[in-house]
Amino acid sequence: MGERDAGSVVLVTGVSRDLARRCGRALAEAPGVRRVIGVDVAPPTGDVGGMSFVRADVRSPVIAKVIAAEDVEVVVHLGVIATPGAIGGRAAMKEHNVLGTMQLLAACQRSPQVRRLVVKSTTTVYGASSRDPAMFTEDMEPRRVPRSGYAKDVVEIEGYVRGFARRRPDCTVTTLRCANVVGPHVRSPFTSYLRLPVVPRVAGFDPRLQVLHEDDLQAAVVYSVARALPGTFNVAGAGVLPLSQLLRRLRRPSVPMPAAAVGRLGSLADQARISDFSPELLALLTHGRGVDTTAMQDVLGFAPRWTSATAVADFATTLSPTGGHLERALGSLSDRLPPVPVGPAAVPPLATGGDGRG
Repeated sequence: MGERDAGSVVLVTGVSRDLARRCGRALAEAPGVRRVIGVDVAPPTGDVGGMSFVRADVRSPVIAKVIAAEDVEVVVHLGVIATPGAIGGRAAMKEHNVLGTMQLLAACQRSPQVRRLVVKSTTTVYGASSRDPAMFTEDMEPRRVPRSGYAKDVVEIEGYVRGFARRRPDCTVTTLRCANVVGPHVRSPFTSYLRLPVVPRVAGFDPRLQVLHEDDLQAAVVYSVARALPGTFNVAGAGVLPLSQLLRRLRRPSVPMPAAAVGRLGSLADQARISDFSPELLALLTHGRGVDTTAMQDVLGFAPRWTSATAVADFATTLSPTGGHLERALGSLSDRLPPVPVGPAAVPPLATGGDGRG
């Protein structure tokens, strides 16, 4: 029999969304992988390659039956959702993210065949505030623990993952804290913000941002499945970009506004379903965030092919330049907004963190 016949059976969650589907498809072609089963409540719409699909909800005990019936040895959890609009509201989002992860981990704990777990997390866990260090390392805590939204979900999820690792020391657990993901195929709150024809910015702030190319996310997942190295690792492209420079590279005009006005425009964008503009994203776009990737390179042994700058350049190929009357229109709209406070009161809450489904 060939190498693929002797390889691992891998289960991937969240495959109805494009990034997880692409990761599952890549894993199906990876050496040492015999079979890949993608699970979600809805089938994927794009090409799944050699991955097979099983309709299953991670919130349901049926996920344990799938793991047992398919003799799953490696679980890749990519099913955490960043925006409530994607699933029908904040309550449903928390149930899917937190309770779904708990159910999945319970299923893994009961299965002696499962020997490896890879979890895609996000740098959201570090938050975004004026008190942050220049670069977060994996052992650092957020200055204030997030109390709501996606950031809170991810903090809880990582806690449950650490608990599982303690209970199953025979199972290798790898957590990838990924920066905001960009690329031609990425649809997220962060990329939706960058796709706006005119981009509102928080006046007086030019946050430093790191991004991760979608191809490097896929490569990091495949690499982690193959290497089986335990630990938590920041994953981001080399270098940081100020938001102003990032927007220039995307050929996006921007309008500086008080933080409260940007938040109100974000609420309008939410209602119009143009973008999911959460308080977390507003905090990120105010204060920025940097993460240290030394452990990713020296311990995990992974190096992204794309830098932050080249990833943004590739993302830019999918955009058309905007400006002119649209910029003037947005400026006019901002003039008609009710007055907002300036100074410290105008800065968004610091405890929420920030992410573009990274």
